[in-house]
Amino acid sequence: MHPSSLPPVTLRPGKRRTGLALMTLALLGGALAAPKKVDGYSSLGVVKGKPGGTLTLALGDSPQSLFYYGVIDNNLGLVSQQMFDGLVEFNYATYKIEPALAESWTISPDGKTYTFKLRQGVKWSDGQAFNADDVVFSYKNIIMNPEARAGDAGNFKLDGKDVTIRKLDANTVQFVLPRPAPAFLLQQRYFIMPQHKLTKFSQDGGAKAADINNAWPTNVAVSEVVGTGPFKLSGYIAGQKVSLVKNPNYWKVDASGTQLPYLNALEFLVIRDPQAQVAQFLAGNLDQLNISGAQFPDLKSKEVAGAPFKVIRSTALFGSPPFVAYNFDAKNAALSKLFSDARFRRAMQFAVDRERVIDTVYNGLASLPGHGVAPVNTQWYTNTKAQLGNFDLAAAGKALDALGVKDTDGNGVRNVPGGKDLEIDLTYGTDSVVYPAIATILQNDFKKLGVKVNLKGILSSKLLSTGLAGDYEMIVHAFGDQPDPELRKPIWQPGGALYYWHRSTQPTQDGGKPNTAKMAGWEKEIYNIFEDAATTTSASQRKALYTRWQLLFAQNLPVTPIAKPENIGAVSNKFGNYVYNLGVIPGYNPLPLMYQK
Repeated sequence: MHPSSLPPVTLRPGKRRTGLALMTLALLGGALAAPKKVDGYSSLGVVKGKPGGTLTLALGDSPQSLFYYGVIDNNLGLVSQQMFDGLVEFNYATYKIEPALAESWTISPDGKTYTFKLRQGVKWSDGQAFNADDVVFSYKNIIMNPEARAGDAGNFKLDGKDVTIRKLDANTVQFVLPRPAPAFLLQQRYFIMPQHKLTKFSQDGGAKAADINNAWPTNVAVSEVVGTGPFKLSGYIAGQKVSLVKNPNYWKVDASGTQLPYLNALEFLVIRDPQAQVAQFLAGNLDQLNISGAQFPDLKSKEVAGAPFKVIRSTALFGSPPFVAYNFDAKNAALSKLFSDARFRRAMQFAVDRERVIDTVYNGLASLPGHGVAPVNTQWYTNTKAQLGNFDLAAAGKALDALGVKDTDGNGVRNVPGGKDLEIDLTYGTDSVVYPAIATILQNDFKKLGVKVNLKGILSSKLLSTGLAGDYEMIVHAFGDQPDPELRKPIWQPGGALYYWHRSTQPTQDGGKPNTAKMAGWEKEIYNIFEDAATTTSASQRKALYTRWQLLFAQNLPVTPIAKPENIGAVSNKFGNYVYNLGVIPGYNPLPLMYQK
C-alpha cells in the first residue's frame, strides 16, 4: 500500500464518501462529452493560462522503477500522478469526486453493482485508443493482483469473496460486489495502465503474477511508458532528474476550449537534502517547493522583502501528521509486554510536549491532531482534544509508578518491573526537516521522566519498510489523512497491512484473515467497527461507528499523534494558477492548470 505521507506517499489513488452521497452523485454524474472542460475553480483564483514553459520541481530521491504498481515509492508516485488517470478524480476546489476516464456511472439500488461509462475519444500518449479492455486489464492483472507490490488486491475481496469486473462493451465496464461497500466509488482513483504495453508482463500474456513488478525498469525506453495523463515521460537520469513533456493527446481542455496542460514540460530534479532543496529554490533552480513550518519564517521574510516568490499556507485535510508508535511485538520481551499495555502508552502521552513541538518545530504552523481523522474534516471528525491531555511529567511519573516502572537501582533510569533499565531505541528519519527535532524533544523529556531513549536515525524513505519489518522499538512516522476513514482501513484497522505496531494481528498467510486471537479487546472492537462501517449504507450509522473508533483510539493509543501541520508551499512568481489547498499529496495541485507568465 502507498502511504500518502508525502506522499507523497501516496498510499495510492483512492478516496470516499457516504453511501447515500454516492448514490446521489451517481445519479448526477451525467454523460460528459470528451474532451472534458476543466472549470469551476474561479474561487481558487484559477484563470486562463498561456501555453508554454517548463516547471521545475524537486524529488527527494530517484524513483526505483517507472511502473507505479511495481514498487512502493513516494517519488515515483509524485511523477506518476502527472502521467496516469483513474476512472474518477477529485475536484480541486470542493474535494468531491467527479468523472475522469469514466464520464458517468450508475450504482444499482442494492449498492452491489457499479457500472462505469468510459469517456470516448481518449487516447494514450502514443496515440493508441483507450477503451474498456485497458480498464479490465489494469484491474485484473495489476490492481487486483496480490503479487503486484503496490497493488491493492485486499480492497477487492469483501467478506472473503472477490469483487468481479467485466467489460460490457468497448466503452463500459462493470464491477459486481459481493456486498454493498459505500466507499467503493471513492476508491476508483487507481491509475489505469496501457494493456498494449504491459501484456507481456502479465498473466494475460502468459507471465507469472509477480512478473508485473518487472515492467518499466528505470532504463526502459521512454516510448514504452505511456499514459492518459497531462504529461508523458521524456527522460530519466538516475540521481539527477526525471523529465516529462506535454502529452499531445491529453483529454482535458480549459473552459474556453484550450487544450491542457498549459505547460510544455515538467522537470523533477533529484535533491535529497531538504535544505539543499530550499537553496535551489532560492537560487531559482526550482519553481515550486512544499515546505515545513520550520522553513516558513525564513522564506516568508524573504517574500516580504521582495523575493520573486510567494509562500502560501492553508489548513490541512490531507497531509501527514507525525505520530509515535511503540512496537507491541518488540524483540525484547520485557519491552513488548510494556508497549502492549495501554496504561503505559497513556502514561507516556503525558511526556509528549505537543505545544513545544508545534511552537518550535513547526513555528506555530500546526495544531493539535485528531485520532485518525483531520480536525478540519467536519464530516467525520470527533473532538478528542480532551483525551490528548496536557504535557505533565509529574502525571506521567505517577502513572509509571503505578505500573511498577520505577528506578529501583538509583541510577536515574526507571526499570522494567523486575528487570533492566527502561531503555528504548527511537527510530526516526534523519533527512526529514521535522523528525530529528521531534525525536530530540522526546529524548530530552523522556530522560527527565527517567526513561532512556537512544536515537536511531535512518533515511525517511526507509521508515515504512522498517516498521513493516518490525525492526524497531519506538518510531516517529506519519501517514496522510484522507476524506473518509474507510480509506485508511489498512492503517487503523487491527490486522491491516499497515498496522505495523502490532504485526502479530496481521494474517499469517496471504489472503488469510487477521489474527483476532492476538488482538486486545479494544482492538477487536475497532476491527468490528471497520467491518461494519464498510458495509452499511447509512450515513448516520457510519458516523456513529467512526465516532466510537476515534474515542477508542484516543483512549488506547495504538499510536500517539503529535501534531497536525499546516500545508505550506512556495512558488515562483513566474507561474500562475498555483493552488495549494489540498496538501502535500502529490498530484492534487492542478499542474495541468499552471502556466508560465
